[in-house]
Amino acid sequence: MRIGGFQKFSLSDFPGRIAAIVFTQGCNFRCPFCHNGGLIPEDPEEGLLIPEEYVLSYLRSRTGKLDGLVVTGGEPTVQEDLAAFLRKVREIGYGIKIDTNGSRPEVLERLISEGLVDFVSMDVKAPPWSYDRLAGVPAPIDEITRSIDLLSRCGIEHEFRTTRVSTLLSDTDMDGVAEMIPDGSTFKLQTFNPSRAFDRSLRAAAAQH
Repeated sequence: MRIGGFQKFSLSDFPGRIAAIVFTQGCNFRCPFCHNGGLIPEDPEEGLLIPEEYVLSYLRSRTGKLDGLVVTGGEPTVQEDLAAFLRKVREIGYGIKIDTNGSRPEVLERLISEGLVDFVSMDVKAPPWSYDRLAGVPAPIDEITRSIDLLSRCGIEHEFRTTRVSTLLSDTDMDGVAEMIPDGSTFKLQTFNPSRAFDRSLRAAAAQH
């Protein structure tokens, strides 16, 4: 699997678990507010990828001290060998959380059906009429809607998240996002940090205030 970053310890990214975090390399969105822009390209500069076995070896060495792994990105579901990697993590005995943009519901469904994920955080970027602007690409709204529906009825822990970027999302937009969240699902607003925004104009606009 293409791993662009590895954080060895977190108390806040996997509810109820002490976790490590894997950052997958490559994303099918180009969100202007993304704070992990270096993970968007599928092929980073030579030598920047972290070997999968390094991560697995570390997880084996921390059994009993860590009990979870968060797989984020980038976008994990574009990794062709994601399921194979998660099986190896499961064999070590870790709980698994996936962060996703929801663009590939067929991958999520497979992971859930195989018992390879315990918690899913899905970003809901915008209401349908603004999604292209917030995703930075033509957004697959039907697939995103399918992922929302899947998570709402799959029986595993999940949450939906929106980063409130005031210059990109109006109050009407936020009302539209709220309407997309199923009853009974957790919804969180995330704070936008402009200092590392993928779109440099968002950094410049914030600096002027």
